[in-house]
Amino acid sequence: MKFPLVVILTTCLLCLFSCQTQETEKEAPDFNSLSDEEKRNAGNALLGLKTHPKLETVLFASEPMLVNPTNMDIDARGRVWVTEGFNYRIQIHKDHPVEEKGDRIVILEDEDGDGKADTSKVFYQGMDINSALGILVLDNKVIVSCSPQVLVLTDTDGDDEADKKEVWFTGIGGEQHDHGVHAFVFGPDGKLYFNFGNSGTQLLDKDGNPVVDKSGAVIDNTGKPFRQGMVFRCNVDGSEVEVLGHNFRNNYEVAIDSYGTLWQSDNDDDGNRGVRINYVMEYGNFGYTDELTGAGWRSKRTGMHDSIPIRHWHQNDPGSIPNLLQTGAGSPTGILVYEGKLLPKEFQSQIIHVDAGPNVVRSYPVQNDGAGYKASIINLLEGNKDQWFRPSDVCVAPDGSLFVADWYDPGVGGHGVGDLRKGRIFRVAPKGTAYKTGKQEIASVVDGIDALKSPNMAIRYLGWSYLEKAGQESEAALKDMWKSSDQVERARALWLLTGMPGKGEAYLSEAIKDDNPDIRIAAIRAVRARMADAKPFLKKVLTDPSAQVRREVAIALRNDSSADAEDMWVQLALQHDGTDRWYLEALGLGAENKSDQLYKKWLAEAGDGWNNATGRDIIWRLRDDRVVDKLTDLISDEKESWSRRLRYFRALDFHNQDVVNTALLSLLDRKHSNQEQVVMTALSHFSPEFINKNNKVKGLLNDLLASYRGTPEYLQLVGQLNLQSEMPQVFALALDSATSRLGVEAMKLLIDKNQKSLILSGMDGRNGMTVVELLGKVDSWGAVGILNDILLSKDGGRQVQEKVMFALGNSRRGQRQIISIIEKGELPTGLDSVAVEVFMASGHTDLREKAGSLLQSQEISEGKSFQPIMQLVKMEGDATNGEAVFKGTCIACHQVDGQGIDFGPKLTQIGSKLAKSALFKAILDPAEAISFGYEGYDIKLKNGTEARGYISSNTENYIELTTMGGMADRYMKKDIESMEEIEGSLMTSMAMTMNEQELVDLVEYLGQLK
Repeated sequence: MKFPLVVILTTCLLCLFSCQTQETEKEAPDFNSLSDEEKRNAGNALLGLKTHPKLETVLFASEPMLVNPTNMDIDARGRVWVTEGFNYRIQIHKDHPVEEKGDRIVILEDEDGDGKADTSKVFYQGMDINSALGILVLDNKVIVSCSPQVLVLTDTDGDDEADKKEVWFTGIGGEQHDHGVHAFVFGPDGKLYFNFGNSGTQLLDKDGNPVVDKSGAVIDNTGKPFRQGMVFRCNVDGSEVEVLGHNFRNNYEVAIDSYGTLWQSDNDDDGNRGVRINYVMEYGNFGYTDELTGAGWRSKRTGMHDSIPIRHWHQNDPGSIPNLLQTGAGSPTGILVYEGKLLPKEFQSQIIHVDAGPNVVRSYPVQNDGAGYKASIINLLEGNKDQWFRPSDVCVAPDGSLFVADWYDPGVGGHGVGDLRKGRIFRVAPKGTAYKTGKQEIASVVDGIDALKSPNMAIRYLGWSYLEKAGQESEAALKDMWKSSDQVERARALWLLTGMPGKGEAYLSEAIKDDNPDIRIAAIRAVRARMADAKPFLKKVLTDPSAQVRREVAIALRNDSSADAEDMWVQLALQHDGTDRWYLEALGLGAENKSDQLYKKWLAEAGDGWNNATGRDIIWRLRDDRVVDKLTDLISDEKESWSRRLRYFRALDFHNQDVVNTALLSLLDRKHSNQEQVVMTALSHFSPEFINKNNKVKGLLNDLLASYRGTPEYLQLVGQLNLQSEMPQVFALALDSATSRLGVEAMKLLIDKNQKSLILSGMDGRNGMTVVELLGKVDSWGAVGILNDILLSKDGGRQVQEKVMFALGNSRRGQRQIISIIEKGELPTGLDSVAVEVFMASGHTDLREKAGSLLQSQEISEGKSFQPIMQLVKMEGDATNGEAVFKGTCIACHQVDGQGIDFGPKLTQIGSKLAKSALFKAILDPAEAISFGYEGYDIKLKNGTEARGYISSNTENYIELTTMGGMADRYMKKDIESMEEIEGSLMTSMAMTMNEQELVDLVEYLGQLK
């Protein structure tokens, strides 16, 4: 049979295409089969990624068009604006090259419509934007967040180069630091929103004057009233700044939906699997540190949760806003609310978030949960094979596709950087979707309405600005949009309609009765922004069926002390169901600064029936001191679980101490089946001065000490109340428990309480070696001083002296002391060889070199050398042996799954955060990347005592310093002469104690911890 030529050609072409397709598919290599150099090639970038099955990922741009993208925005023309971080942390990375002209803002553009960037042009370059962490493009103005400043760069002539530079804010902490000021975003209300992490510390205006919040409070982190990281709202010109939430750790970016609801992520202290996603309940305290004192989450407090991720955010404290979602370990960065239509339904109107730690882009589908929300997780894009994938930001393009910035680095966190030359931008969209760009021109109200509907923020800003300026000329078109079936579009129209002079009140009245609770929520927020007196509107939704709507009413009453507002609050409180923590915290915010009036009115309404689930919650949360008696009643209620009763004990800390002392005294007159537990807990809530003055409480204390001797609780009481008479018993406990942490804690307490003579008395007889061993486990100058005296004592035998040398060798302080002894020529005869052995194992390069010079030992000075990291990565490791190495070395400072000493960052999921090359680097050079919060400090007291560790709590009155061994010391600020951050890391390079194969095995083990 003959076939027409066209059929033959077509068939051949189809066969050829099929063969080429099969060949291409067959030839597509597996990422893991590539060499390390090939893996890092941008041409293979997609091979290392896993995309959601309904989406596809395309490489839009890569090096050399950009490097180290820290943040990005997409303008109305679909161009991608990127802030780079080539000069990231140049002040500490001395071996990295420096771009002398400073970091850049580059504009990436797809000019031919093929979905890939064709050009990269520099909009601005300067040392004043080194590692900028935020960029927002608003027409021809670009807001750049780069601690210590927020800059506004303007392109006045349209040539894509900045012609004008203004300073909006200055004095912001966190220069060249991930916890500084982050990106601005444009809200549906025409305001700007931004935030800073807990290194931000303060906000000053362009002239260096403190910025004052709308409430009248200076914006700083002194606890009066704000603490740690904060989120802000301001006008589009930067004026009228308002703090909307505080006490975050590193809230990296803020997202806002069309109803005005704010969402953020927050990073935990490294290694605690406590990264969280937050719905930002306006004006809330989000619990990173103690609301009252600023103490860190590790500081002991009554009712601490067993789960560290929950304890981390003070979730058991009245006044801490609940978390929406805990996501485990990570290094969260960019976040947005996707309100486009291009992505599949499951991603629409949902949070999209990038986390550079676990190499993932996620969506968090949110569901209503009482007055708050709950969420789950869907992964969009994962670096499941390429652990260098480090997403730093995510944005929405004009066509509704997602763009993801990839910092691309072997590690993340701790200010470390392993690669300076790479960076990628990916586009994520449904399969086969071409990228649509185009210039957005707003020449009419119709154009403005189209722009206002856009999923892209830059276009939305242009539409909002045009329609707002057009005023009532835009009303008819906005009214049509308001009548739409699309709830997001309705909300966007509502914000503009309610701002029209003489028109807004009618739209507010309509919106507050709307069938959609999200629209009613937006209406309440608009009422607060537009109306001098919101109460007439709020009364219409006082009994709304939606707890979320009533939540907003409670928040709206926060600054209103009128009798009407008090009565409204009481009506809201009577609707609390006793289980909804979101609702309870909204009531607490609404009661700020007027709890006394509210409590009286609420109790009159609740009557004798106050002692139910609702009443107990409100008693726990209110700050009126008259609730203290009821709190002690609840503590005595044995129908309540002990954990619930501890909750009421904790609430006492938020009330006047004199009132609490009196109430606790009456509590101790009652009989409880768990009397010892009650008395023990009550004693920890009395003020020490009151205990010393009251014989009854003193007697109870003595009985309790007798009962608890030999326990951590006993040491806690002795230390807290400074009971000198108990020191001999503490010493006996130290000796009896020498092999446990309890013994070390007891010895540490003796040193802290200046019991040197008592400790030295134990050197006589069989306890001498035990005393030395215990002293070697306490990392303090006090312990080093006593060991020094023992070493130089003529009474010490050779065996004791050798033991002392190794005990001193356990810490940097001790090693420094040995060097001082050698320099003075006081090292006892015959101990030179022991000193060599001590310093051979030292991870402190400077001390090892010094000792090598003094002891004339080349073996010490040279230390160990290893192959280059890229060669070590290729070696085969044994994870089982690596776990044994970990338990023999690293466990002295780090924990895995709760095992080990809690001093350095926990390593339970370190394999998710660092690629192998970064793990090698962290072990060999721990000073290269110090996790935030673990920076070391030297503290010198006025009495001459010195201490070294990291600050785990910094309150108004004291510093809490965690030292090697994981023990925390408290130093009153009035006693501190100086406090200086040390250069380098508190961690030693434990690699000095290993051979090369052990090092490789250790990294193999750590790499599997995910």
